Amino acid sequence: MNPAQETRQRIRDGSLPGPTAGLAPGFVQTNLVMVPRSAAFDFLLFCTRNPKPCPLIEVVDNGYEAKASASGSDLRKDLPRYRVMLNGSEESAEDVTPWWDDDMVSFLLGCSFSFEAALIRAGLPVRHIELGCNVPMFITSHESIPAGIFSGPTVMTFRPMPAHLVDKTIEITEQYPHAHGGPLHVGDPAEIGISDLTQPDFGDAVPIGDNEVPMFWACGVTPQLAVFNAGLDKVITHDPGHMFITDISDLA
Repeated sequence: MNPAQETRQRIRDGSLPGPTAGLAPGFVQTNLVMVPRSAAFDFLLFCTRNPKPCPLIEVVDNGYEAKASASGSDLRKDLPRYRVMLNGSEESAEDVTPWWDDDMVSFLLGCSFSFEAALIRAGLPVRHIELGCNVPMFITSHESIPAGIFSGPTVMTFRPMPAHLVDKTIEITEQYPHAHGGPLHVGDPAEIGISDLTQPDFGDAVPIGDNEVPMFWACGVTPQLAVFNAGLDKVITHDPGHMFITDISDLA
């Protein structure tokens, strides 16, 4: 069993219930979106039009095993926490077997947790991992490109970085297009509609030092908002920060 498989097993048996940042370093982590088959083409089109927040890793249109990226996996059980929307109401769950059915199509989308391992290997600080908390995520004023029934704002993750390391951070993350790639914005958060960095829409707030620069990357919560706003009867996604860990190497 490789470290990714071992981690998925521990998640499945409930011994790793929290966010997955820093788990199974060296393996690609993904966002999860499950939609009814009738909406799958529109969602696929939304992903192709918005590759930064929605980098496609795998589409599972038959069953619940991600055969190409994680043999033996069970997408109903192998994430620490899920969000389930039924007819406009939301709830959280640790196992979505009761809601899953053969009509669901699952999309695995790359996650910035993958490039964080590369930043750490290069000696760069990743604040939320240092603090043992979830990455801060903000709904921004940047709109995604609509596709069919799907549209909405772009969500971005925030990481502060010492000013002298900004260029190096950009260089490293741009090598990971499957994990959102380079940042969408560097500098003043007000320029992307963020008024208070201490109040993220998802995840946990992290401090920023006097000589640090705010950096923002596209986030996989973007398609979550799009599917939740689409008026579908049933949608299943990961809970922000609680990702699916694949067997794919994240080494650029």
